[in-house]
Amino acid sequence: MHIKIGIVGGGGYTAGELIRLLMHHPMVKIEWIYSNSQANKPIHAIHKDLLGDCDLIFTDEIKEDIDLLFLCSGHGNSAPFLAKYDFRNSNTKIIALSQDFRIADPKHDFVYGLPELNKKSIQEAKHIANPGCFATAIQLSLLPLAKEQLLQKEVHINGLIGTTGAGQRPRFSTHFSWVDNNVSIYKPFEHQHLAEIKQGLTQGMQESLPELHFIPIRGNFSRGIFVTAYTRFEGSVADAWTLYNAFYEAHSFVLISKETIDLKQVINTNKCILQLQVHEGKLLVTTVLDNLIKGAAGQAIQNMNLMFDLEERTGLNLKGSAF
Repeated sequence: MHIKIGIVGGGGYTAGELIRLLMHHPMVKIEWIYSNSQANKPIHAIHKDLLGDCDLIFTDEIKEDIDLLFLCSGHGNSAPFLAKYDFRNSNTKIIALSQDFRIADPKHDFVYGLPELNKKSIQEAKHIANPGCFATAIQLSLLPLAKEQLLQKEVHINGLIGTTGAGQRPRFSTHFSWVDNNVSIYKPFEHQHLAEIKQGLTQGMQESLPELHFIPIRGNFSRGIFVTAYTRFEGSVADAWTLYNAFYEAHSFVLISKETIDLKQVINTNKCILQLQVHEGKLLVTTVLDNLIKGAAGQAIQNMNLMFDLEERTGLNLKGSAF
């Protein structure tokens, strides 16, 4: 028995990554991939690396006889789509990769899909809001501290992201001539992912959340997120290792390294790797992940596996490359 899949918004970077991963998942069958702008074109006309691997055609028709719907449209488009096509009243499960349903609201029943935070709720859910990429990296950096009530002082966060984080639609800041040999900040202190980060961290806290000072940075590379976060910490680095290893013991995609980490360790994988350092009463957490996989499509499949009672790593035993 295969899980029958429909994908909406099939032309973007995240959808392309999702299609690649699902094609190698042993328990799924992609029934259709919807795109208004690309209808009747072969999938490989947009996702060119799939030439010879995928013979599906983009469609502009929605068929409801599926087990799971992935919503990969741009932010703000998922809610209107579901208002038009009433999948929420059918037996079809939904994973939305946009930010439309990430913040809890009585008006919707979407569960926030960070497995390391909400695994049991995800397993029981019908509708999942997949987290943002920066939100995933930063929450995984700080959740062990929040759970143990050790997140009491302000946190300073820098996050460097590749150009795929801006989406596939061309814009000035993604032109090669601008990105090459260049770095810049954007949305300092007010990035849109801060709301879901605060929501996730406060879920395990008994006291109020301290200030989070987040500076997002555009990098001159295509994919990956590199985050550093530091805050006051009274223990030793051995205490930090014990704390983080205990928290992530049951979450095999999150790894704690005692060595210096870099982006190439996680590119093309669903891993998130953390490194911990303590210096003069401050804990520095360095975090790396692939924004298109653990930060988007891979995490969505991780959530799918949990929703359909599959082993969590099914279809996600991906091998990266050091070069």
